[in-house]
Amino acid sequence: MIVPMKKVSLVVMDKTREASLETLRELGVVHLEKRAVTSDTLSALLEREAKAESALGLLRPYQGASQVGAPKQGSDGAELVTQVLALVEERKVLQEQLLATIKERSRIESWGNFSPVSLRDLAAQGVVLIPYKIPRKVYASLGKDQPFIRLAEDKAVVYGLSVGKEIAGEMPFTLPEHSLHELAGIMETIQGKLAAIETRFAEFARRGGRIEAELELLAQDIAFETARVSMDRTEAVPGACTVSWLTGYVPEYAVGTLKRAAAENGWALAVRDPEETDNPPTLVKNNAFTRLIQPLFKILGTTPGYREYDISLSYLLFFSFFFAMIFGDAGYGSVLFVIALICGIKSAKQTGKVPDGIRLLGLLSLATILWGTVTGSWFAMQHIPGFLEALKVPFLASEQNIKHLCFVVGAGQIALAHLKNIKKAFPSLTAIAQLGWLGMVVGLYFLVLNLVLSRTEFPIPSFAFYLIGGGLGTFFIFAEQKGGNFLKNIGKSFANVLPTFLSAVSSFSDIISYIRLFAVGLAGAAIANSFNSMAGGLPSGPARIIGGGLILLFGHGLNLAMNALSVVVHGVRLNLLEYAGHLGMEWSGYTYSPFALKHKASPE
Repeated sequence: MIVPMKKVSLVVMDKTREASLETLRELGVVHLEKRAVTSDTLSALLEREAKAESALGLLRPYQGASQVGAPKQGSDGAELVTQVLALVEERKVLQEQLLATIKERSRIESWGNFSPVSLRDLAAQGVVLIPYKIPRKVYASLGKDQPFIRLAEDKAVVYGLSVGKEIAGEMPFTLPEHSLHELAGIMETIQGKLAAIETRFAEFARRGGRIEAELELLAQDIAFETARVSMDRTEAVPGACTVSWLTGYVPEYAVGTLKRAAAENGWALAVRDPEETDNPPTLVKNNAFTRLIQPLFKILGTTPGYREYDISLSYLLFFSFFFAMIFGDAGYGSVLFVIALICGIKSAKQTGKVPDGIRLLGLLSLATILWGTVTGSWFAMQHIPGFLEALKVPFLASEQNIKHLCFVVGAGQIALAHLKNIKKAFPSLTAIAQLGWLGMVVGLYFLVLNLVLSRTEFPIPSFAFYLIGGGLGTFFIFAEQKGGNFLKNIGKSFANVLPTFLSAVSSFSDIISYIRLFAVGLAGAAIANSFNSMAGGLPSGPARIIGGGLILLFGHGLNLAMNALSVVVHGVRLNLLEYAGHLGMEWSGYTYSPFALKHKASPE
């Protein structure tokens, strides 16, 4: 359920502003309204946060599996950030030096290993040898009055030394500071330093948890400073009388706690219901079973708006069914259940509890086992043991019946959405509009059966056309009856005739879209059966045992991965678009995040 919120305004004496914020943070129940503010302190904190995030990101590639989730202890997080960033700068300088050295080596390697110092010494003694890299044509045109010592050449140029004077029209080759041998030594030294830096990064990565702790503390300090700067102040009053105030939202159940704190600290507190123009945060509270769907919502990044629906329970139930139909195999469900069991046991040993995400996987795998059992699908085997054969449900042996079931589930889920809309709109006349749309959905269901499954087996009952036409007409009459003149409201509704008609057509296609559950499940079964046939077709002997085992392992593993992708593409879509779309949900909410002290700095 979505917890009701109250909007609160809190007034404190300005001289106690920071102390009041500390108390409010320890209380941890008020979600402060976001405001765009700035201050020197806030800018400094944000800069520190950016540096810490950068340092942590740089260390992540060096963290091994054994370092993930390392204890966030120690008080040197800020110092560690400084050391990491300094090491990054040092690495950058060394990499630039290495690149420059490599370029210099490439520039002079055609000359061979010579000592630039020797040429300079000879020049100091009067023997001038000027290095040149000249085109072959220029070399061929040199006269006898231009002494030139040829050292090397290729198809295009000649390398050599001009004795005593420069060659007209040609630029001398710039002498390097170091020989090739010296450059090799420099490169080796730089590479050694870079390797040492990599080792230090790996050492720092083992303390990465301390940077995470530093980030959590910085987030709290940023929230505190933001709240402090956000507080409005009275102007043109004596300093002793200056007051500051802030606004935010509090869950209805926590209002009493805030009132007691206000009385104890001498705060002025105003509490009221949010207005239509307000946008409160969303706090969803559910029981242990319904809460299982929350990890999926977090992955998808979806939060219902405060005035939208909490569909956690219906989403969980339908998603479990969709998951089971898409995977469609009890053998696959068993594999997933074993994975969930192993992860759950490991997590329970490490943390003392099993995360909701692992519990959700366990539920989905059990649903898959159940569906695969009643349809007789175990790793797509053609023949299953007799006791498993006895568990099959004859009705589900027919593909036609499974298709029919898909449409029943689709129409049922969409009908549930409009029943929710009716309940929410009642006693407004717009509830009748939703009732009309519900009737149209029922009529469309019979039309889908006739057009998609079989015209002879599923003839359209006469009342279906009345439901479709009457439902659409009812919607037009009552959709805008939110007060005012009845006839004018009908006119408003008919002004949207084209979008409404397209929505009606969309409802028809929405019901048909549930056939994807059958189609994807059938495709997965076909792929699994193909790999089974490949493995079974190998000649008898060790080749069948080893090769067949590898084929089955690869094939069914690939099919599991593809089914997981299909669940995201199809199973999630049916809930987020078809179902939630008929509920009118835009997932426009943001999560309730109270101003609270979540982490304390470690003692020095």
